[in-house]
Amino acid sequence: MIIGIPAEIKTAENRVAMTPDGVRELTALGHEVRVETGAGLGSAFADEDFTAAGATMVGTSDAWGAELVCKVKEPQESEFAFLRDDLVLFTYLHLAAYPGVAKALFEAKTTGIAYETVQTADGDLPLLAPMSEVAGRIATQVGASLLEKRNGTRGILLGGVPGVRPARVVVIGAGHVGWNSAWIAQGMEAEVLLLDRNIDRLRWVDQIHQGRIMTLASNKGSIERAISEADLLIGAVLVAGGRAPVVVTEDMVAGMRPGAVIVDVAVDQGGCIETTHETTHADPTYFVHGVLHYAVGNMPAAVPHTSTYALTNATFPYVLELAEHGVSRAVEYDPVLRGGVNTVAGECTNEAVAEAIGVGVVDPVKALSA
Repeated sequence: MIIGIPAEIKTAENRVAMTPDGVRELTALGHEVRVETGAGLGSAFADEDFTAAGATMVGTSDAWGAELVCKVKEPQESEFAFLRDDLVLFTYLHLAAYPGVAKALFEAKTTGIAYETVQTADGDLPLLAPMSEVAGRIATQVGASLLEKRNGTRGILLGGVPGVRPARVVVIGAGHVGWNSAWIAQGMEAEVLLLDRNIDRLRWVDQIHQGRIMTLASNKGSIERAISEADLLIGAVLVAGGRAPVVVTEDMVAGMRPGAVIVDVAVDQGGCIETTHETTHADPTYFVHGVLHYAVGNMPAAVPHTSTYALTNATFPYVLELAEHGVSRAVEYDPVLRGGVNTVAGECTNEAVAEAIGVGVVDPVKALSA
């Protein structure tokens, strides 16, 4: 199979869809890999690294002209012209947050497979997990930096010092993002409160961290009370394939301490905090009700070398499955990969995505065999 890896063009997106090691594995099995010239530079991979791994360096059109195109982020508007009916696109799509991308995929009749909706029988999201881990850890780092007075905030050291109370960090959502955010925050000696509706998940966190992370059942009242005293609030709520629910209202934000900080990691799924809208690494923050908001939609792009390795480690088995067997056969026999199929021949094939964007849904296996 011909596999294309275009350069990412989203603002400050420095990741690339595959490492040279991943390319080497594919070419060793007889697949042709086309990498757009310069695609890996932001992740510290030179073109020579890819050619040494067996890739062919090409222009944008040739990379997109492959049978299977692997990316990191959803296609941008200027890339819609590359979409076509015989293309399989494998990337983070986040169609619930970007209905315009869904429309473009439908119109082009492109088969779109989303990393974030590939899901195991137990509900795990194996291709979202590595970037969630990166984003969760970055969220705490970013929040700690933004609490410095130069940013117009409270001027608080996250871990405090002996005799001085540390910052209070409130994390909503105990999935991969939230747990990693809380873990890093407690490692920095902050006072950490983690909220989730899943008591079993909270029980697991408590067993692992032995009380160093305080856990609390999530509901409107507990959220409102917790964030009213928060110095740093991290939103980490996820609905696989769907739009993130708003769990923090504008009134709750207005009741926060002046100079507090919000980091909404869920913004790439629409955001779980009413006052957030997506920002970029070039212009990442803004104030609402005296609270500094950080809502970058591609947070792991801040550490692209680490992120690209983590992403390739997770996605490669599925890329190989698609390359070796073709999309129809791979999806028919692998229910985990089947959940990742979002669009086929102008139809939506994922129930959560369909509900989020208000369209009908069809079975992906039937759509691919039609």
